[in-house]
Amino acid sequence: MRDLTELIRLKEQLEEKEKENIRYYEALKYFNENKNKTDFIGQSPAIFQIKSLIEQVSQTDATVLITGETGVGKEVIASEVYKNSSRKDQPFIKVNCAAIPESLLESELFGYERGAFTGAQQKEKLGLFELANRGTLLLDEIGEMPIKLQSKLLRCLQEKEITRVGGTRPIKIDVRVIAATNQNILKQIKEGLFREDLYYRLNVIPIKIPPLRDRKDDIYLLLHYFLEKFNKRYNKQKKIDPETADFLTTYHWPGNVRELENTIERLVIISENQYINVDQVILTLGDESTSNKLSQHSTFSLKEAVEKVEKELIYNALKKHGSTHKAAKVLGVTQPTVVRKAKTLGITEW
Repeated sequence: MRDLTELIRLKEQLEEKEKENIRYYEALKYFNENKNKTDFIGQSPAIFQIKSLIEQVSQTDATVLITGETGVGKEVIASEVYKNSSRKDQPFIKVNCAAIPESLLESELFGYERGAFTGAQQKEKLGLFELANRGTLLLDEIGEMPIKLQSKLLRCLQEKEITRVGGTRPIKIDVRVIAATNQNILKQIKEGLFREDLYYRLNVIPIKIPPLRDRKDDIYLLLHYFLEKFNKRYNKQKKIDPETADFLTTYHWPGNVRELENTIERLVIISENQYINVDQVILTLGDESTSNKLSQHSTFSLKEAVEKVEKELIYNALKKHGSTHKAAKVLGVTQPTVVRKAKTLGITEW
């Protein structure tokens, strides 16, 4: 009779190390194959589907509506559509509809005639639609566009012409429009905040980007992509150990890809050691719930803080999915690892 606990633990460590090596070499292969091709990183089923859709629609002039949470990469998708289109050598102009005051948005988009209103320059001003002629115009945060301006945009899309503020002469334009929003447009329509006819005019080709927490296969690729990017930018040689990579793939990323990118940049800058570890990640993450937990238990050591976060993640996964096998799949670790950690952390029922 022999106690096999230590042998099982060593076997699990070897399996996890082998799994990490496979993931690393797959990521390296992916980056070598896609080097200098695109900033649109990912190989999850959802991202493959979006890439396929981009290939199909890029060569058309159909209007595209990109939706998704803040930080998922809507502008990156819009750039991919543009770069793969027949208009790639023409202007690509981006406008954030939420960043321009309502009183100025109409004149910014459509331009104005000389002396059209008080404060206007004594010469005509070209709007963004005219500047983007024969090219592509990205209307970001389209859900924030004032309702009274939406009718003018609808006419522009339908008639392929604009009329400047203070003008009477219609001007023909040839612009491919891409719109993006993090709003629920259908809900806005019910609330009278968005025109239904404009929505259907924009929604010819819908592209919905899932949040990062729903495509965990991409987190590993993205974190290594950003690690390489910021190592080059700041002349560093930082690395991420396997435990930290696993932790990053199980974090829920409320800020999506943008939050992941900002986190990796901060870690590359402030990390004193070559290897970035879980302790540094927890202290660096700007996640409100994680920060609150740590601040409420400021007497915890870093090791205790890590164990507390691990315990909560594993318990929530077990409670939600009901089995160690399903929880392991969601958390991106092996089933024996979940069993071992649950036992170590005192999780006996859920």
